[in-house]
Amino acid sequence: MPAMTPKKSSSNGRPAQVRIIGGQWKRTPLAVVNAEGLRPTPDRVRETVFNWLTFLFDSQWQNVRCLDLFAGSGALGFEAASRGAQQVILVESNAGACAQMQANKEKLRAEHITLLRGDALLQAARLQKTQQQFDLIFVDPPYQSQLYTSAMLACRSLIAPHGFIYVELPAKQDLPAWMEDWEIIRQDSAGMVAYYLLSHKTR
Repeated sequence: MPAMTPKKSSSNGRPAQVRIIGGQWKRTPLAVVNAEGLRPTPDRVRETVFNWLTFLFDSQWQNVRCLDLFAGSGALGFEAASRGAQQVILVESNAGACAQMQANKEKLRAEHITLLRGDALLQAARLQKTQQQFDLIFVDPPYQSQLYTSAMLACRSLIAPHGFIYVELPAKQDLPAWMEDWEIIRQDSAGMVAYYLLSHKTR
């Protein structure tokens, strides 16, 4: 999926990068490891999504608690932190990706970002036990994995009332069965990717 594939290292050996779109770290480049399955959300998609969120949160990012269950590059979580989110938790199982996010966190002195290395579903279960809830959850596992259903089930108790969940799916396919429990608040597509903001129908 070309739209979602991270840039490879250039011929001069420089690593791939993403840039923060807005907020206090606007235009800051963040290094990204070239790991299998790692596909940072493109700039234009993040810009659209965060425009939606800024409107829906009435620009009150300081009240937003954010969880990224499959952080990868951390682009979405760092973007939320840049906008002023009060708490951002990044969950990632890949050691190289975690190390790079830690380096980016230190570079930005982002004390309100917490990194959790490990399986996303196990970390979600631990967060459930502490009864934490989040105003914004990013759910973006590898497309061909079977993790969406379990992750979205976990999100039922992790999402705060009136909170939003962001998901990316392959475009031009039928919506998955798990989507029946969620209301689509916003949606768009870019290339081979469809992306959505959801809220729980029982909220």
